[in-house]
This record gives sequence, C-alpha cells and structure tokens, in this order.
Amino acid sequence: MMAPFSLMSVGANLLVKSLGLFSSVSVVRCSCVAPVLKCFSTSTGGPPKRPLTGYMAYVKEMHPTTTRQNPGVKNVEIVRKIALQWKMLTPEQKQPFQNASLASREQYKLDLEKYKAQLTPEQTAALAVEKRQKLAKRKAIKKKKELNSLGKPKRPRTAFNIFMSEHYEEAKGTNTQTKMKSLRDDWVRFSAAQKQMYIQLAEDDKVRYKNEIKSWEDHMVEIGREDLVRRKAKRVIRAKTTKDTKKKSKITVLKAKAPKKMTGTAVKKTAKSTK
Repeated sequence: MMAPFSLMSVGANLLVKSLGLFSSVSVVRCSCVAPVLKCFSTSTGGPPKRPLTGYMAYVKEMHPTTTRQNPGVKNVEIVRKIALQWKMLTPEQKQPFQNASLASREQYKLDLEKYKAQLTPEQTAALAVEKRQKLAKRKAIKKKKELNSLGKPKRPRTAFNIFMSEHYEEAKGTNTQTKMKSLRDDWVRFSAAQKQMYIQLAEDDKVRYKNEIKSWEDHMVEIGREDLVRRKAKRVIRAKTTKDTKKKSKITVLKAKAPKKMTGTAVKKTAKSTK
C-alpha cells in the first residue's frame, strides 16, 4: 500500500528546499517590501531555516542512497519509495529521527528569537506584511482547489483569450513573454471584421457560463454550501425564499378564515332554532 499522497507531496516539495540538491538558506522574499529589506537579508544572514520533521529528516538521510540504487528514476518516485520505507518502520526505528526533529525545533525557536531581536521596527513591519500576504495566498490556493473539486464552472473567456489559445503555438517568439507580445500586436492589427468571430465566441461563452454557474450555485445551496454562492445570487435566492414563505403564510391565513361546512344535523338544528 502506497503512502498517502499528501505525505508524498510534502516530501517532494520539501526535497527542493532541504536536501543537498536544495536551495541555500531561505531568505526573506517579497517584492512589495523589497525597499525595506533590500540590504537586510544580506546583513543579517536571513531568518533561521525551519527544522525538518522526523519524516523529512529520514528522507534527507535516505535520498542519496535510494537515488544511487535507482538510477534514472524520477525524483517523485524516489520520494514515494522512501515514504513507503518510512511507513514500514517500527516506532522504535522512527524515534531517533523524531528526537532529532524535536531538538532542532527547540534550537529553531532560540535562533528565531535572536533573529527577531536584531530587526528594526520597519523590518518587523515588513515581515508582518509578507506573512499576511503568504497566508492570503495559501488561502486563495486552498479555496481554488476546493472549488475545482466541487466542479465550479470556468469563467467565460474574452475574445482575446480565445484568439490567443488558437494561435499561441504558431505565435512568433521563443518564450511565453515574446509569444504574448506577438499575439497582442497581431490582435491590435486585426480589423473589426476579423475580431468579430472571436467576439461572438466570447458572447457564446458568457451564455454557457451563465447557465452553468446558475445550475452549480443551485446545487451548492442544496448541499449546504451557500457560502460559495455569489452575493448577487444569494440575494435572489433569499428573495425567492422570502416570497415563497409569505405566499405559504397567506394561504394558511386564508384557510384559517374560511368558514366550516355545516353537517346535515347542524343545518336542521339551525332551521329549528329560526322557527
């Protein structure tokens, strides 16, 4: 049985950061706070490197040997083999790696405190901004994955998007940037008649999206995920629900006021009393 994909994915991603074939010590990276941190990372040496987990410490140790034993095998497969080996270890065999991870974690806390102590207020503020941006980015990625798993329809494409997808391969240029520039120049040179076909396709795609997103949002409401529905659609749904509720209440009131039909006996008694 293979190790969980999440475990393997973590291993594969961290291998690019913590093994010998990894990058050097992490430094603060954020374009928006670059002016504040321009000379900061080189003067301070950057923040301390995060400690490895027990599993990643095992991966780091086993990776060179496993790679030599499996020449030509892709890195992701190497990680899967190591993940399977880790899963088969006994708790006693895993303990040294987990102990080493705990010790590294304690040292990391001390190093981090020292690192923060030497920061200026501007650098501390810049790091806080970067942290919030990274958190927001992770949340956005997580939400996008969730929406994809729930089958949310793709947004409609613009006329230029459709043109670009059709002509990207044949566009001039050796990389994405030059190809995109070439396509934009071609699009600008197009006449209104030449653009019309793509404009019509874009309009058709808007209709497709409108129908699909309505069906999808109705389904989200049915399964209790109204939080994923657009605000405008929520207002329409709530207005419809309120209208239906009022209509039902009105029918109930009318039924309550309607006179009861008298039975034959009641009719006779009423007739006698009138005499």
